[in-house]
Amino acid sequence: MPPPPKPEPAAIHYRIEPWDLHAHLFRIALTITHPKALQEVSLPSWIPGSYLVREFSKNLQELKARQGKQEVKLTQLDKHRWQADCSAHKPLVLTYVVCAYDTSVRTAWLDASRGFFNGTSLCLRVHGQEKQRHTLDIASTSATAAWSAATGLSPLKIDKKGFGLYVATNYDELVDCPVEMGLFWTGRFTACGVPHRFVVAGAAPSFDGKRLLGDTQKICETAIRFWHGEGKAPFKSYLFMLNAVGDGYGGLEHRNSTALICGRRDLPRMDETRTGDGYTTLLGLISHEYFHSWNVKRLRPAEFAEYDYARENYTELLWFFEGFTSYYDDLLLRRAGLIDDAVYLKLVTKTINQVLQTPGRTVQTVAQSSFDAWVKYYRQDENTPNATVSYYTKGSLVALCLDLALRREGKTNLDEVMRTLWTQCQGGPMTQEDVLAVLKELSGRSFGTELAQWVHSTTELPLVELLEANGVSLKAETPQWAQRLGLRVGENHSIHIKTVLRGGPAEKAGMAPGDEWLGIDVNGQGWRISKLEDVALYAGTETSLTALVARDGRLLRLQLDLPARSPTALSKKGSRSTTPTTTVPDTVSLSIANAAAVGRWLN
Repeated sequence: MPPPPKPEPAAIHYRIEPWDLHAHLFRIALTITHPKALQEVSLPSWIPGSYLVREFSKNLQELKARQGKQEVKLTQLDKHRWQADCSAHKPLVLTYVVCAYDTSVRTAWLDASRGFFNGTSLCLRVHGQEKQRHTLDIASTSATAAWSAATGLSPLKIDKKGFGLYVATNYDELVDCPVEMGLFWTGRFTACGVPHRFVVAGAAPSFDGKRLLGDTQKICETAIRFWHGEGKAPFKSYLFMLNAVGDGYGGLEHRNSTALICGRRDLPRMDETRTGDGYTTLLGLISHEYFHSWNVKRLRPAEFAEYDYARENYTELLWFFEGFTSYYDDLLLRRAGLIDDAVYLKLVTKTINQVLQTPGRTVQTVAQSSFDAWVKYYRQDENTPNATVSYYTKGSLVALCLDLALRREGKTNLDEVMRTLWTQCQGGPMTQEDVLAVLKELSGRSFGTELAQWVHSTTELPLVELLEANGVSLKAETPQWAQRLGLRVGENHSIHIKTVLRGGPAEKAGMAPGDEWLGIDVNGQGWRISKLEDVALYAGTETSLTALVARDGRLLRLQLDLPARSPTALSKKGSRSTTPTTTVPDTVSLSIANAAAVGRWLN
């Protein structure tokens, strides 16, 4: 038999080598088989899924170009674009290095023990040829001979450790498949007929990989069946890449993979069956990023039909794509049997309190929060809680209210809405009008008023009413001291004020972010304090005291009126009571009032 024909060389080819581990440098060679005259290239300014212009070009250096043995002049056009003064249709080779020193899931990292990169950080985009076939050669060196490599890209010719040649149908696919390299743990499972791989870097010896695989398999099977019943998932394989660190948390979704970070202590441990809060949080992160394979990577805002890697891509729909995913991540843990009703309601309680304790929810709508993500959510400062609301947390509560409202009316639920959107939008771009149309089709009425109030205004959500209608009672609780005083602080030998919440006692006393709260004076007696609970210890029944605060090298004495202890009541419509019991944010708890009704919702 004659040998199979060799594949045609790709129009765009990259060779990426972990070049200098101690200097955190990758070396890249880009070959453009058929360049245009005056070929333009650029490095993306942001990465889809993380809505901030991060200026990846700041890490690129030593860019050179040649055709054959002839050096080609490069002209820098702006912060991230270059033009090569080259001849057309003669292979053009560009070489450069990228410094990789960011341990997050968004960029690139390289040291003597591990390498990781997203294509948006390393792979120059060849203008005019983004739709062409791209290949990527992940190279190994003597310094990385013991390493393995993992990526969601399709392999063409790789060795048993995963190094070698991969292919992408276009630039979008290339940069949507991050690469993990190093001495990582690896495990595999199948979910609804789809092979899945899990790689973990940095795990402690106590790590229970078998349990992580089993629990993740349950999540994946639950998600696939949520979307497709007995049908097929939209990917042929899936890869989880988890970096376990001393302290960290985060994830970034991709079409057939995800990059995750967690604290080492949050991993499951051998001979331990208890599911701690840290591991539950990790499972929620896994569920969240996996759900994104459908909701944002395929079903996505119409504004994201094609990414513009050079600038911000604005949409008002992150409340749907991030918020609704945040609603389903923990709900699917419950449906997968990984947590019980009580734990699930505890997680919902946490989300509700986060929103209620954010004064910015009365300033910014969740649609505005989505649009402003580029300049507000990813650039948080001391005033963020006073001026913004998270499209993750409030968006998840919008999903909760919508689901519970639909279930109360008895004709449909949010599950059916999501699946119908997937079908009608063909797993592709969608708009808010598509959401409204599906809601009307399935429920028999318009939900325009609800979305106008819940998404496009700062009206409080009807949480009490809808939760009670579905078997859950909501009770107002006495807030912790931070909420009562209107503060976000760090406590270590003294109290370091990070944020002063709008309208709280601390703001009225004149406290400011950056202050160090050293002590209090109560009825002529001075006390040193190191945590907020000390205020209750020394103030006793007094309602007013003097706070001793250090600011810019000066000591200030501030008159602080303490709030009442009684909780703020919530009305049936969700709006806060106007009774002047306290001005601090609300704190609530949830409990099961009707187990049968809760079971119909959660199962």
